[in-house]
Amino acid sequence: MLRIHMSGVDLSKVRMATRPDALWETALSFHRLRDRRGSAVFGKWRTETRPRLNGEVRLLSAVIPPRGYFPDFLTPSQESGEPYGIDAGMQALRETPPGRVRAELALLGAERRDAYGSQDGRTEAPGRLVDALRAYHRAAIEPYWPHIRASVEADRAVRGRALLDGGAHELLASLPPMIRWRPPVLEADYPVDREVRLDGRGLLLQPSFFCRVTPVVYRDPRLPPVLVYPVTHSRAPVFAGPGPWLGRLLGNTRSTVLSAIGNGCTTSELALRAGVSLASASQHACVLREAGLIHTLRHGGSVLHTLTPLGGSLLRGGAPLALS
Repeated sequence: MLRIHMSGVDLSKVRMATRPDALWETALSFHRLRDRRGSAVFGKWRTETRPRLNGEVRLLSAVIPPRGYFPDFLTPSQESGEPYGIDAGMQALRETPPGRVRAELALLGAERRDAYGSQDGRTEAPGRLVDALRAYHRAAIEPYWPHIRASVEADRAVRGRALLDGGAHELLASLPPMIRWRPPVLEADYPVDREVRLDGRGLLLQPSFFCRVTPVVYRDPRLPPVLVYPVTHSRAPVFAGPGPWLGRLLGNTRSTVLSAIGNGCTTSELALRAGVSLASASQHACVLREAGLIHTLRHGGSVLHTLTPLGGSLLRGGAPLALS
């Protein structure tokens, strides 16, 4: 069980990450690569990713075990709380103080005899490791970044509505079911017992596409508090590109529906905004979802529709998508 103890000051400093974190997604996806579970979500990704990998797997396996602790320095945090893009994150990794690298690799080595650097006493900044992470990210994450970002943005839309409806208490209560808000403690299913005291620092909530089943926190209590938790995955095909459904998108009504979704809305709100019946709004949303233009996430008794990067690009007239 994980228990995060929160004061009133901490509650006022709870915040949502603005986008996916490239390094958290990279590290957590490496868990998913070696895990046979979750095939409906990750199966196609595994099948496509494995042939693109070379020597990265052997080196990364020594620092990211299939389960349990992996070094905190692999997922650096910024004081601002903003998630890292891949280039800035790689630079932060290279600048990790050698003393911290040694300490965290020693901690890993105490648990795993095959850990990186545990046998030969290497203490220099792990340049080879950073290069392997960058190559792995290029093969496993970059091709899917728009889909990852769409899932995280859909989760942010749900949390944002909860925050507007009931403040930080409602936001914490809206988190996935493996996380439970029992004021003043946020509890979560966890492989070991952990007590985290925020001491007025607040908490960053970081939704993650590749996090699965249980959330993740830093081992080092001195680091800025971050709770990485799994997004709820849509029932729509994962990592599917636009298909033959695009031909069905022609027509003013469906364009109006796409525009009406904007920053997110429920089916009832969509019907009202677009001036169509509830059944028609649901049908249009289904076609847009199949075409890869919107992401639909069930929350409680309703569903929330948000634009995917492809849908947003279409509305902007084909403006390029940012990948960081």
